[in-house]
Amino acid sequence: MGLLENKTALISGAARGIGRAIAEALATEGADLILCDLKAEWLEDTAAAVTALGRKVVCVSADVSNGEQVTAAVKQGVEEFGRIDVLVNNAGITKDGLMMRMSEEDWDAVLSINLKGTFLLTKAVSRIMMKQRSGAIVNIASIIGLIGNAGQCNYAASKAGVIALTKSTAKELAGRNIRVNAIAPGFIESKMTEVLPEAVREKMLDAIPMKRFGLAEDIAKVTAFLAGENSGYITGQVLTVSGGMVM
Repeated sequence: MGLLENKTALISGAARGIGRAIAEALATEGADLILCDLKAEWLEDTAAAVTALGRKVVCVSADVSNGEQVTAAVKQGVEEFGRIDVLVNNAGITKDGLMMRMSEEDWDAVLSINLKGTFLLTKAVSRIMMKQRSGAIVNIASIIGLIGNAGQCNYAASKAGVIALTKSTAKELAGRNIRVNAIAPGFIESKMTEVLPEAVREKMLDAIPMKRFGLAEDIAKVTAFLAGENSGYITGQVLTVSGGMVM
């Protein structure tokens, strides 16, 4: 029996990368899934993978920075499954650039998706969980929210905000048996890291004691742990998954 048998999980940014890996990990543990992304058609491959694992799935489209769309997406998921036991706030974007050259539009876009989106989904789903008197929320932050990074002041601010939001909501919701935790991934193998010049990759790897980039599956496994009852006495924590880069 899986760790999430008879549970329903909502995952934002589920179309690809870490989001898809999380969807497959939670489905493997027995969860039925509400998959959310900006466009529902982007979710077809993830939905097919989840269905192949024998789980039920519903795909919803929403701009997570839009409160009305978030409310509608959550309502659609509840109408399908009747409950939401796990929320994974994974949707996020980057618009990198040095602070002196960064436009207000790029600042606002990153904060709106990464931080406001996490707030809106947490607010909407926590109302369901409070009625159930149970739930687990996992926010995907970043080590950049802990240590900062030149050229990413908007992204760093958004992820630091996610960490602070995690701790505050954990305190607010603990009395209703709702746990809220965050994961701070380090450098994760992706299409972006694949095309980096070898010298750049080597420099990045030199900063990682384990001498490898992380995989999306590394984040997915920790998410499944925080979503299940094996972490039943853990809340308000930030688990850094960085191969030792940040300790």
